[in-house]
Amino acid sequence: MPINITMPALSPTMEEGNLSKWLVKEGDKVSPGDVIAEIETDKATMEVEAVDEGTVAKLVVPAGTEGVKVNALIAVLAGDGEDASAAAKGAGAPAKAEAPKAEAAPAAAEPAKAAPAIAEEAKSAAKAETPAAVPAANGHATGDRTFASPLARRIAKDAGVDVAAITGSGPHGRVVKADVEAAVAGGAKAPASKPAAAETAAPAAKAAPAAAPAVKPMSDDAVLKLFEQGSYDLVPHDNMRKTIARRLVEAKSTIPHFYLTLDCELDALLKLRGELNAAAPMKKTDKGEVPAYKLSVNDMVIKAMALALMDVPDANASWTETAMVKHKHADVGVAVSIPGGLITPIIRKADQKTLSVIANEMKDLAARARSRKLKPEEYQGGTTAVSNLGMFGIKDFSAVINPPHATILAVGAGEQRPVVKNGEIKVATVMSVTLSTDHRAVDGALGAELLGAFKRYIENPIGMLV
Repeated sequence: MPINITMPALSPTMEEGNLSKWLVKEGDKVSPGDVIAEIETDKATMEVEAVDEGTVAKLVVPAGTEGVKVNALIAVLAGDGEDASAAAKGAGAPAKAEAPKAEAAPAAAEPAKAAPAIAEEAKSAAKAETPAAVPAANGHATGDRTFASPLARRIAKDAGVDVAAITGSGPHGRVVKADVEAAVAGGAKAPASKPAAAETAAPAAKAAPAAAPAVKPMSDDAVLKLFEQGSYDLVPHDNMRKTIARRLVEAKSTIPHFYLTLDCELDALLKLRGELNAAAPMKKTDKGEVPAYKLSVNDMVIKAMALALMDVPDANASWTETAMVKHKHADVGVAVSIPGGLITPIIRKADQKTLSVIANEMKDLAARARSRKLKPEEYQGGTTAVSNLGMFGIKDFSAVINPPHATILAVGAGEQRPVVKNGEIKVATVMSVTLSTDHRAVDGALGAELLGAFKRYIENPIGMLV
């Protein structure tokens, strides 16, 4: 019987992927382990292997298709001795997916034609987002609700004044303290009796005050309406950019960030780095003899951060709602910029690795990250992260924590600055670093202790070699 091939889940969080390329065609015979396709996830392009033996009867989803859901049918194999054409006829309909990017280009290239429709949709969206009840000038909504500050309501209640009968002078007619005091001075009183419905609703109103209306982001159509027709191109978001946006919103809305900044002197580290690189043995490669390693400042920052976490183990943690996760090793993620976004490959057990191993591993991970060839286990998880913008001349900045991490270290440029030593002004190479912490897991004092340990390793780098 026909064998269905479905879109695999290449990572625990994957919900859909882009079918970049088929490496087989209809009629080809495949065996278990043969690479049959390339799938683009939000972070990498990965190869898909066949798990069964057979003949490719039908490629259900064409190459270049975006947004193919996990477990959706993408191809059909005919089993041994089975007619491929018959198997192809019995194939299910392909899952709904986005059209290839090439087909979407004409629509993006002609914004002027779509502008009238966009404008009409924006008007409809604006009407739909308008609140049903807007407070009138006297402090009343179009329904029965009166807009008043909590203090004004309490004073009115104590004075026996009906707040609904007071004209508000606050924003949008809101009744404020001064309005109630004026009403009390004028002799206003609550009505003798209230409708039963109002009396029934009063306790509920006290128990659950109305929440402030949520601020909604502008719709796509409303944004486009702000720009002149024909002055822009529409570039659809790829899976990576969508994932980055989602995780950044999640991080900033759920993690209470706390920031700590200090300066580290780099002169001793730069001297040791030069000596270690000069002492690197040579090895033979296709390009001739090259040094076995070449250390960067970032490699030494990774090692210093890993050792600091070992010295301050309470900071090597992740927050969960039921328990604190205390990690036994320092798995340090390193932010790598790639076209269209960034990815954070991880140096596992960096606390146990030598500087030369970290340097060569980081070089390999960065190269494969830029070609989107990382495996999920190479960029998922970790206990902390390092983001270095020093090579761009950035002096200092604050990085956003990448869940499930509780810390991330933002590294600025090393630059010569005047420093005071023994009462004299000297010139030193100084690097500013900022530690972002998840305040649920790492308090201010604990974060300061971690950053202090990091500074000791940077300013006394020989400690990273023993």
